[in-house]
Amino acid sequence: MKSNLATLALAAALTLPGFAMARPVTLTTTLSTYGGDGAYLVLYVTDASGAYAGSLWMAGGKSKYYEHLSDWYRATGGDTAQVNGITGASVGAGRTLEITLDMADALFDAGYTLHVDAAVEDMRDSPNEVAVPLTTTGAGTPVRGRRYVASFAYDM
Repeated sequence: MKSNLATLALAAALTLPGFAMARPVTLTTTLSTYGGDGAYLVLYVTDASGAYAGSLWMAGGKSKYYEHLSDWYRATGGDTAQVNGITGASVGAGRTLEITLDMADALFDAGYTLHVDAAVEDMRDSPNEVAVPLTTTGAGTPVRGRRYVASFAYDM
């Protein structure tokens, strides 16, 4: 329940002024069986110019490891306030993270990109593990990550 409230707050943060319409979107990230500890993941959005627009979810609760999510960390300056209330446990190898949140309609088909950065202790960091344009036609289309993500998809 707590994460649902945080998700709603985030959805409000990603609602552009004048575009109050939002819809539930389910983000599903399945990790490969890479053989290491649980992965830290961060899901965030950039605008058409590549500027950081907001964070959607952080999997992994120890902020001392956030710097390993390097693209997100660089975009936010490591600002933990960006993920306050939207964190959960890290995700084990072969496991699936599924979250549903309300996302502003204005984010789709407008040049926004959803990114997933990943990091695993004692293994290589994977910035920009997944980057998918937010389009209505791209919904439901699974994509493969570069290193740890076996599959990522969003459904509306």
